[in-house]
Amino acid sequence: MEIGSKIKRLRLKCNLTQEELADRCELSKSFISQLENDYTSPSIETLNDIVTALGTTLKQFFDDKQEKIVFAKEDHFQREDEDSIVTWLVTNSQKNEMEPILVELKPNGISESDMPHEGEEFGYVLEGKVTLVVAEREMACEKGDSFYFAADQVHYIKNTTDQMAKFLWISSPPNF
Repeated sequence: MEIGSKIKRLRLKCNLTQEELADRCELSKSFISQLENDYTSPSIETLNDIVTALGTTLKQFFDDKQEKIVFAKEDHFQREDEDSIVTWLVTNSQKNEMEPILVELKPNGISESDMPHEGEEFGYVLEGKVTLVVAEREMACEKGDSFYFAADQVHYIKNTTDQMAKFLWISSPPNF
């Protein structure tokens, strides 16, 4: 890995001159120039100061693989049972703060009951009508409605109609 060229790319991306970066890190402009041209190497402490000034971390700086941002249909994972078709929209290959799934509830279908857990749940009904059940409370939702609640009680969704229902369900942290 060419550290110097990577520092230069990050510096330019941040719209900083060599002098501005040097000032932020309490280094000389000539040191930054030598570093970017691979004439010298920084200590770990100096490199940490530089990458911090450039808005990143040492881990991110040295991580050569790009974080996956777009997930194509082919990346999705799907599971079907007698009540529903559940599609995981973001693969578990990276640590996530939330987990979005697409749920298609068949007529008179019921989602799996979710036990109380830390975090929050959000949903948006794309098609049909569903009933959200949180503890003993039942709430009707139809196309265009959304729901949001703390996940500290048993919760699930049921479709009491004879039509398919589809909704986006997001759990934070991941729980599905």
